[in-house]
Amino acid sequence: MTEKIRIGVIGLGVGERHIVGYRQAEEADVIAACDIDPHKLRDVADRREVPERYTDYRKLLEDPRIDAVSICSHDDAHADQVVAAFEAGKHVMVEKPVVLNPVDLDRVIRAWSDSGKKISSNLILRQSPRFIALREMVQRGDFGDLVYLEGDYIHNVLWKILDDWRGSMDFYCVTYGGGIHLIDLMRWISGEEVTEVTGMGTKKVTTDSSYRYPDTIANLLRMGSGTLAKTTTTFGAARHKFHALNIYGTQQSFENGVPHGRLFTGNRRFGADPFIEDEVREEAFTIPYPAVEKGDLLPDFIRAIREDRDPNVKARDIFRVMEICFACWESVENRRSVTPSYSL
Repeated sequence: MTEKIRIGVIGLGVGERHIVGYRQAEEADVIAACDIDPHKLRDVADRREVPERYTDYRKLLEDPRIDAVSICSHDDAHADQVVAAFEAGKHVMVEKPVVLNPVDLDRVIRAWSDSGKKISSNLILRQSPRFIALREMVQRGDFGDLVYLEGDYIHNVLWKILDDWRGSMDFYCVTYGGGIHLIDLMRWISGEEVTEVTGMGTKKVTTDSSYRYPDTIANLLRMGSGTLAKTTTTFGAARHKFHALNIYGTQQSFENGVPHGRLFTGNRRFGADPFIEDEVREEAFTIPYPAVEKGDLLPDFIRAIREDRDPNVKARDIFRVMEICFACWESVENRRSVTPSYSL
């Protein structure tokens, strides 16, 4: 393949960052943009010098020159747009969450499978240098046996569910919109699959609002080896955005922080006096975090199309993390443990 991959971007909120991200790849050319708001469409397309402009995504998908699309629209529009893109023969990069329910996920999986095209999603924490280094250490065995992980999305962005389009959707789950990043990260770093989910939710900071769903959700996850993990998502706590990833192993442990994380080294000496605490060494973990922008996965997506390989965030990853999120919500809603149902 010698020609550039020609891109259309649907939804120009975070979609503007996709345009910027594609322009990091010499092999990509953003030729079309779409937004239901004609004023936003004009402003972004003018600012980013995108020539073709549409207010109807179906018209964009009819353009035979377009090879791939980024779908960055409102969450409840993703499923129809992804299916339509595959039916039109396009490769798809879609913002998370890919869909909002299992029925729509089945539709997307069938359309993707029938199309023979690539799909990926913008689970951007996989590109953070700090998290890449931690995954390599865990996979190498530096942490010993993993005992427990924590991955929390705690961010004071209550406006997203009170004053933004998310709060006006028929259904919204903060785990799908925020916690999904940390669930994916823990699954990716550990190399383990989630086998059981137990969760609780509360509607505490939105009590007097029209928002109908829990604003804070916590889930306990059991991994295949028996390792436990916890994930909490809230949009209402008074704190700056921060990905609270903690990894506890028998040889090493890690706690994220800003600007540096902390790495602890030490292990239980068999036969030692159980009443004497083992020596544990602590050092700063200085590999940069987050050190990643929203569009940084897009050059790899383009290379995956050109090289006919899976992107770094491949189909099985995005479908499975979505199915874990479904189990998280089902557990909260029905107040029982749930086993995730995996399609692939």
